[in-house]
This record gives sequence, structure tokens and C-alpha cells, in this order.
Amino acid sequence: MPGVELQTLSSNWKNLQKSLQKDKPTTIAPNPLKRKTTSDALPESHSNGVKRKKLETRNIQGPERRRRKMGSYPSKEPPVQPKPAASPSASLALFAEDNDIPAADVTAAYKLDRVNTAAASTPQRDVLNSGLNPAAVPGKYIALDCEMVGTGPPPATDSVLARVSLVNYHGQLLYDSYVLPPPNIAITDYRTFVSGIQPHHLRPGTARPFRLVQRDVAALLAGRVLVGHALKNDLAVLVLAHPQRDIRDTARHAAFRKLSAGRTPALKRLAREVLGVEIQGGEHSSVEDARAAMLLFRREKVAFEEENARRWGRSRRRGQAAVREAEEEDEEGTEEEGGGGAADGKKSSARKKKKKKGRR
Repeated sequence: MPGVELQTLSSNWKNLQKSLQKDKPTTIAPNPLKRKTTSDALPESHSNGVKRKKLETRNIQGPERRRRKMGSYPSKEPPVQPKPAASPSASLALFAEDNDIPAADVTAAYKLDRVNTAAASTPQRDVLNSGLNPAAVPGKYIALDCEMVGTGPPPATDSVLARVSLVNYHGQLLYDSYVLPPPNIAITDYRTFVSGIQPHHLRPGTARPFRLVQRDVAALLAGRVLVGHALKNDLAVLVLAHPQRDIRDTARHAAFRKLSAGRTPALKRLAREVLGVEIQGGEHSSVEDARAAMLLFRREKVAFEEENARRWGRSRRRGQAAVREAEEEDEEGTEEEGGGGAADGKKSSARKKKKKKGRR
């Protein structure tokens, strides 16, 4: 009997399993106790895409695989900065300041870029290497800049004059000339990448003799205030001297030296930071450098003159002018008194002599 019962039970159990298999749903209900994974949270299309991407990149080697693998991550490279608008040249900045026009407007009107500003940078085109310009008026202030070439054995540290340019207070070109080197000195480095000087610039028929250039420059500077940057070097190659009280050097101005922590500031840096002007982008132009120095002086003219007065005192010319004005006032006073006869005339002349002796 017990054996029959066990057989019946086993057959019933098998039938029960078959019936359960028939009634089993096609989808399995999620188990609430099972911990969810990242793959469970993703939709089927996404998970298939991820798998497909892994399969695709598995057979790709080198930078392409790294690029595809890192494609979904943000780039660590800095964003591309927009190019700044072209800044005005020194010539345009001077023209704009004289005519009370924003320098950016002048730059836009003449469609200049920051590279090619030396050739066409003023409303009035410069005639380069023309020597003395009779149409320009020198005035009280003159800016000077020179370009040099190297001589002697490498690295050609010695310099000789190759070009000189002078402009007036308003930036008009007064003088520009290439200079012939001395016949007994060989040029070993033209420094073209900086000076802009090439061999054909210093040939007879193009360049002028040194003595002629020196004489013309000395005549222009006589009795005037000289403006420039590091003028000691320019005067040295010109073999000229100028009164120290009549020099305004932008390389020695206290306010400009603060920008370089007390050291001599570069003209290019001063032009960019003080004026917002780009110069010396490649080969230098002595005309543009002279104009930049003049514009720097004009921006700080009051401070320059106060600094000069503290160092040298009142200028000799002003003192002589004051003496002449005082003498004229004395003469007008004696004439207004009038009618005093010869005795009064002698007394007034005696008083003038005493005053002159006192001034001396």
C-alpha cells in the first residue's frame, strides 16, 4: 500500500509540473529583492548601442580608437578666442588724436591690418628715403629713431647707422634716409628680421653718405626738444650730442618704467599697453617707432615737463624771456612818467643798470 501511494504521488507531481509549465507567463516579473544594476536601468536600444559601440572600437587601434572612446566626453582644450580687432598704427593714432577722431574709426576707414601699417598708415602717404621734407614744419618737438646693422666678427655686436627718421609733433615725416656705411667697415649682419634693412638699401645711389645725413639731422635738432626711446643709442651711432635738458626719453620716464618694475621698458610694450597700438610686428620701421615715441610723449607731456623741471629747473630760455619782459615794463613805465627832463632820464637809466647788475 505505501508503495502504491508513492507512485501515485510522484505521478501527480509530474502532472502538476506540466500544468505549471503551460500556465507560466512569457515575461518574468521583476524580483523586488533583487538589486538593480546599470544595465537594468538602461533601455534595450541603448544597451545594444553600447555593446555595438564596444564591438566596433575593439578592432580599431591607435589615436582613432582613443578619439572614438573619448568622443562623448567634453574637450579639455581651451575654447578658441575670437581674433581682436585690428589696432591702429602709431601714424593713425597721431592723426586721430590731432583731429579728435576715435583711432578705431580711422583704422576701419582705411582698412588697415596690424601687419602692413608701415606702407600706408597715414592719410598722407610718406615718401620714404626722400631725405629732407620741405613741406613739413619741424616745430619745437622732434622725434628721432634709427635702425642699425651689425659689424665685426660673429655675433656682430658692433653697430653702424643704416637708417634715420625724424617726425614732428604731429607725426609728419621731416626726414628719412638710408645711410651708407663707412667704406672701411664691412657689414656682417643686416639684422633684416628686426631692422628691415636689406643689402640693396645701403648701396650708392640709394643711401646717402653718413656726413651728409649727420649734418641734416644736426640742423633739424638744433635748438629743439628731442623725443625718442633709448636715445642714447641713436645719438651714439649718429655721433651727435644734444643738451640733456632738451631730451625727452620714453625709456627713462618714471611712469613708464613702473610698467616694467623699474627696468627699461620696450617700446613695443609701451605702445601696446599705454597707447593700444601695435608696432614691430615683424621688421621694424624707424618712421613708425619715432611716431610711437612722439605719441607716448604727448600722452604724458605734462608729467614729462614736470619731471624735467624738477631735474633741471626753469629753462634758460624762459629765464631770458622773463628778463626781457621786465626790461620792457621798466621802459614803458619811464615813458608814461615823461617830461622829467635830462635829469630824470639819467636817473631812470641808472635804475636800469642797477637792476641788470642785481639780476646777474
